[in-house]
Amino acid sequence: MARAPAVDPCVASVLKTYPCAVRPRILALRELIYETAASTEGVGPLTETLKWGEPAYLTEKSGSGTTIRIAWKAKTPERYGMYFHCQTRLVDTFCGLFPDSFTFEGNRAIVFDRSDPVPIGPLSHCVAMALTYHRRKISLGWETSA
Repeated sequence: MARAPAVDPCVASVLKTYPCAVRPRILALRELIYETAASTEGVGPLTETLKWGEPAYLTEKSGSGTTIRIAWKAKTPERYGMYFHCQTRLVDTFCGLFPDSFTFEGNRAIVFDRSDPVPIGPLSHCVAMALTYHRRKISLGWETSA
């Protein structure tokens, strides 16, 4: 499996503000995003940047998917999450596919408690769906701008 590249310096500066107990979990999500991108046909390289001050992963070169963000928020210190564009059907789809695997936050996130294990297989499937969202919405005829 391909390893994730070095962390973008701007992203690294944000990660340094996260509690020590959360950083490895966020980095594990980052690694999963890169591994999934490398093993999913048509995704290509990812762009790592900040969106809304949070680490974000874009399929700029291929245009195959929608942005995925990962973050910890001070207002919910025991949780961290993976965030998806709220105007897509992604989180609703994930909820239908994996109702007992995740905790969902509205139509925009999968959130994890710091002490809980992350279900890697189902999460990888969700990441692959996000990274191919634009390609799939065209083939399915979905009308959305996300």
